[in-house]
Amino acid sequence: MLDSLKQAGRNIGHELGRTWENLAEGWRELVSRGNEALTHFVKSKDEEQKNGSTPLTLPRWSLLAGEIEETDQEILVHIEVPGIEKEDCRITIENNVLYLSGEKHFARERNESIYHIMERAYGAFQRSIPLPHNVDTDKAEASYKNGVMTVRLPKVGEKKIKTIPLT
Repeated sequence: MLDSLKQAGRNIGHELGRTWENLAEGWRELVSRGNEALTHFVKSKDEEQKNGSTPLTLPRWSLLAGEIEETDQEILVHIEVPGIEKEDCRITIENNVLYLSGEKHFARERNESIYHIMERAYGAFQRSIPLPHNVDTDKAEASYKNGVMTVRLPKVGEKKIKTIPLT
């Protein structure tokens, strides 16, 4: 009986170890694939005043997934910003980095309801995206459709690559 309990304990320990390793692997992949897509949301002063008495603890992190696409003439940046009004977004380019900032507002339609799952983050955020090429900020354009923001950035100058021979 004692041997079977010891074996059961070893099996449970082994399975817990495997579970922990799988969980850790999933987080490593999320962080590596997400690059900077995992974005921190901070509760804004307005949200605190509106929902100050609300006992909800909202998530502070969310994924603003994006893509950077490059052609001969331009850089295209696509960012998923679901639930965020275009009026609440701000795009800035500084030192070859695109900054997306804004705010996602929490609106509770029914105060008598109970949330069972709360995975969407709300509040102010900022995301920075390094650009792979110099761009003409004066000719930059942005559009917003179906929760996806697209920023078109014409390239300027050439990326100079020089091979230096060893002597």
